[in-house]
Parts: sequence; C-alpha cells; structure tokens
Amino acid sequence: MKTLIIIPSRMSATRLPGKPLLKINGLSIISHVFKRAESANIGEVIVATEDREILDDVKSNGGNAILTSKTHKTGTDRIYEAFTIVNRNDIDLVMNIQGDEPDIDIDDIKILHSEMKNNNSKIGTMAAKIINNEIFENENVVKVKIKESFERNPFPYAQNFMRKTKDKIDVFHHMGIYCYDVQTLKRFISFGQSKNELENKLEQLRAMDNNININVALAKRSPIGVDTKEDYLAIKKIMKYK
Repeated sequence: MKTLIIIPSRMSATRLPGKPLLKINGLSIISHVFKRAESANIGEVIVATEDREILDDVKSNGGNAILTSKTHKTGTDRIYEAFTIVNRNDIDLVMNIQGDEPDIDIDDIKILHSEMKNNNSKIGTMAAKIINNEIFENENVVKVKIKESFERNPFPYAQNFMRKTKDKIDVFHHMGIYCYDVQTLKRFISFGQSKNELENKLEQLRAMDNNININVALAKRSPIGVDTKEDYLAIKKIMKYK
C-alpha cells in the first residue's frame, strides 16, 4: 500500500496570522511539521499552500510544496486539490497532518498508518487522553467520543465530535491528523458542507453526516497546536530543550 502525506498550510489564520513561518530553534513551524512527517518514513510528504512564502520556506528547507487555490473552505478541500495536482494513480492512502503541530509525535503518525492498513478503514484519526478537566468545556479543543473503549478495540469508531461536553466517558482530545482511503477522500469532497459541519466548524462531521465511519487511534500524547501567541511561546520553550 502506498501512502502520500499532505500538510495543508496558509498564512491567514484568524487568531495568529503568519504562524506557519514563526521560528522555533531557527526553523519555521511548517518546516518542523514537514520534517516530522518525513521522519515517520511512511511515504512522500508534500505541503499544500495558497501562499508563495510558505512554498519558498518549505523548499528552502529541503521540503516539497505545491501551490493550491485561495478559495478552499477547509483543509481537506486543499489536500484533495494537491492530490489531483500530484496526479498519482499508485496512491492508496492520503494522510492529512495539520501544519501547526510542530511537536507531533512521529510514532503517532506511524500508529495511525499501521491501524489504517491493518483494518482497511475508510477514514482514521487520532485522539489523546484528557488530563485536565477544563478541556471538556474549552471550545477551542475538539473532543471525540468513541463507540467502545480503547481497551476493547484499539481502533474504534467515533460516535461524535464536539467542541464542549459534560460527558467524560470515552471522550478524548481529538488531534488534527486524518488518513483517508483515496476513494473515500474523493467521496468526502463530493459532498457539500453539512449543516452540522458549518454550525460546529468541524469538517469531520461532513463524513459522519454522510454515513462514513471514522476510526480513532489512541495517541501516545497530546501535541500542542499553535493557535495563539501563548501556544507559540509555550511550544517554543518545550522544543528548545529537546
């Protein structure tokens, strides 16, 4: 089975504009993510971006990047355009890794890939244990509830995704990493944005609203996504000593 990793990235993030090019240990956030993805050694890695600055940065750091349209509503729409530009018929799985998690665990990328292959899944994603109760009510941290515990099934189906919840049973911190079977990715893109997706600003609900199951693997740890200046300073501090 052949896998292609695509990392969507753009400069115009609402809360922290220009974040892909913020530097940690002398390297941009987006190039850190690229190098982590490449180190997982599961397939070719490409950054999909609408911004020339990101493309130039990735390439100057030895990575591969392509320019996509500026009109995409979601990251998945962007990775699908990148996939069509690459125009490869030998790819079975497309993995979407968020461009704002420079400290993503390489083993977690490998775990998701391995579960996808072993289970012939349509879509797979990852979640981490919630250790701070405040996260359940924090709308900036997406949660996933699984249908059966990880003890019973290492790759269970997701029951729902939400931004806040009072339910704490089998609820985990959802991570921004997805792996798609190529045919399922094509189907996903063919659907319009669903009501649920738009209301909750969660594109994975588009799959569930169209009866596509999403499997969930348990991550070793929860990476810090860089959404705010505080996140950036926190991750900078952590990675400085690694």
